[in-house]
Amino acid sequence: MAAPPAKRKPVFIKVDQLKPGTSGHTLTVKVVTSEPVKTAANRGGTRPTRVAECLIGDETGTIIFTARNEQVDLMNPGSTLILRNAKIDMFKASMRLAVDKWGRIEVTEPANFEVKEDNNLSLVEYELVNVVQE
Repeated sequence: MAAPPAKRKPVFIKVDQLKPGTSGHTLTVKVVTSEPVKTAANRGGTRPTRVAECLIGDETGTIIFTARNEQVDLMNPGSTLILRNAKIDMFKASMRLAVDKWGRIEVTEPANFEVKEDNNLSLVEYELVNVVQE
């Protein structure tokens, strides 16, 4: 039986390096605010879907994180989190960070950085441009 392949070390990036349409990001961030957005009935009718928009960031900037269900409970203002396999979703022409079922959110030791709140990447509007290949 072959040995399992060696696991890659995660490459941590900063908030200001996030770009539209990218995924697989690993970041250490602090939660600035957490606002519940909606609680919608689930299609199966079992338990409702909870959604919260949370402003998270590091020393390079901030971005809005869309937390769903159990993730909402981890989004306490002031807590430090490690987001693994996070992806960028576009919502109304602006970037939102999300962690789906393939990613992970871990509460970690308090980080020793101050969040740079005057560089909110979710306030930047993007326009989809089709490039014609000749």
